[in-house]
Amino acid sequence: MGQLIAVAVITILAVISPGADFAMTVRNSYLYGRTAGVLAAVGIALGVLVHVTYTMLGVGLLVSRTPMLFTAMKLVGAAYLVYIGYKTFVTKAQVDIDLSEDSGLSKAGALRTGFLTNALNPKTMLFVLSTYTQVVSADTPVVQQVGYGLFMSFAHLVWFALAALLFSNQSLRGRLLQRQTVLNKVIGTILVGLGMVLALTPSAA
Repeated sequence: MGQLIAVAVITILAVISPGADFAMTVRNSYLYGRTAGVLAAVGIALGVLVHVTYTMLGVGLLVSRTPMLFTAMKLVGAAYLVYIGYKTFVTKAQVDIDLSEDSGLSKAGALRTGFLTNALNPKTMLFVLSTYTQVVSADTPVVQQVGYGLFMSFAHLVWFALAALLFSNQSLRGRLLQRQTVLNKVIGTILVGLGMVLALTPSAA
């Protein structure tokens, strides 16, 4: 019971802490609409399962004990955040405010941005690795470990889907789109900043 509570608390804190996943959900939701925002949330949840899967297969332990591999994975994730941040920063505001659901990003593209944001997110990698190596013991049944992973993924899905619903609200979205030049630069700066911080922070592995 104590292990279950610990996993739940750590997961909730990890989910609600601001990061690239939240910035990406906001970006997709207000720029491209509700469908793009929700699909980004689905992609984010699927990205969590990537980290859960390789951690349960033992690759996570290898990563955590191999500084060079850990650093390489961290730098790839940081580079992706910087790239997406730069693209968002330099995006020019649309002259016409488009509140339709198909305003520039395909469903596959929305899902892909969410997935890559968390599949390449060092913050998510550290969250899953630390939970499975420090909280979940080797004696924990595999079915229970799978359950923890599914809970982590589901918690991300619920939180970011709610964020997508909020920021894709037509009234709020219309006001945000009127200020999209400033918002693109703010969100872009945040993503680039997160990428730079991740790249420059010494590895703890």
